[in-house]
Amino acid sequence: MKELLKQRVMERLNFSQEISDDYLKEVIQQEIVKVSKDYPMLLSDKIRLKQEVFYALRKLDILQDLLEDDTITEIMINGSENIFIEQYGKLHRYPGHFSDAEKLYQVIQQVASGANRMVNEKNPIVDARLEDGSRVNIILPPISIDGATMTIRKFAKEPMTLEWLCEREAFSEEIAQFLKILVKARYNIFISGGTGSGKTTLLNGMSNCIPKGERIITIEDSAELKLNGIENLVRLEMRNANAAGENKVDMNELIKAALRSRPDRIIVGEVRAEEALSMLNAMNTGHDGSISTGHANSSKDMLKRIETMVLMGVDMPVEAIRGQMASAIDVIIHLGRSYDGSRRLLEISEITGMTTGQIAVHQLFELDDEDQMQMKGELVNRRKLKEYGQYETYQKLMEYFKARDQPMEE
Repeated sequence: MKELLKQRVMERLNFSQEISDDYLKEVIQQEIVKVSKDYPMLLSDKIRLKQEVFYALRKLDILQDLLEDDTITEIMINGSENIFIEQYGKLHRYPGHFSDAEKLYQVIQQVASGANRMVNEKNPIVDARLEDGSRVNIILPPISIDGATMTIRKFAKEPMTLEWLCEREAFSEEIAQFLKILVKARYNIFISGGTGSGKTTLLNGMSNCIPKGERIITIEDSAELKLNGIENLVRLEMRNANAAGENKVDMNELIKAALRSRPDRIIVGEVRAEEALSMLNAMNTGHDGSISTGHANSSKDMLKRIETMVLMGVDMPVEAIRGQMASAIDVIIHLGRSYDGSRRLLEISEITGMTTGQIAVHQLFELDDEDQMQMKGELVNRRKLKEYGQYETYQKLMEYFKARDQPMEE
């Protein structure tokens, strides 16, 4: 029915001329009235068809509904017939699909064009950003064997705070308070986790705990962070090379530029390569309270990854690299997905120094089998707590965890 209506509307209109949305909707409504004489339908079906045909002709077809649904955080399109969405933190298959591969290709071209990107056989892999800040990755055949794919990570309209994450059961209010203490006490923090584990979301939430009077510089490959209330804010974004392979500005250059701009803190969206050394240098040279993220399977794995990334850009002894890391990083927060597929904070660990050439990792919290964060130890290095006025708040919170986790007497 949708395709029949779309065809009838297209036969009536000249799309080479400018057509207003209101006029297009009026024509669609007229055609629905005509068609319903032969094919009786409910009012709700007429309303749905009108919207679907309008989206197919003027907007992004079936994708438009998904983009406008605030409960959906990620959209994965694997060819014209297979669409998956993340909704309320869980992945599931979406029942709808594109009419055919050609329609999907048209929508992909609309998305790419709107983001000022070109995608074709010569340039089959494209990263872009929608007007609302949502991130898009497109892969075309023949690279994508079973048809064109498009992944959209939507940009939240409301500010992502730690309270927002608590409401979605990522962690408890007490863990949120602990994270807030770490930020206010200017601990240098690395957030680790796999793809889609919620690293950027947590980074956003923690960044919104930064005191409003500080000068903050954010560095990202694609701007996603949404910091509220900070007036002295500088946002930097990587630039890919043009078609001639020129004018690239990478993460390493941006971190070095940020260091010359007198920041109080530097926030790096994700460390992936040799820029890891520049980030460590920033943390070691008076920019306490800096935060970054990285891909890893655990806190200890994150340390190994950082070590490897530093070696990608410089030839220096491994022990010297580890010394830099132990001096620069205070806390590692590891994220993942629980058994039901929802995002969870799995572990919080403190870096306490070096022991026999190895980085010493002291576990603070760990998610137990009942989905509750159990306290495993207290912070060893408390200088920053005292220096930035967070010591008493921290002590009271630790008393709560000790009382909560104390075994009940029989």
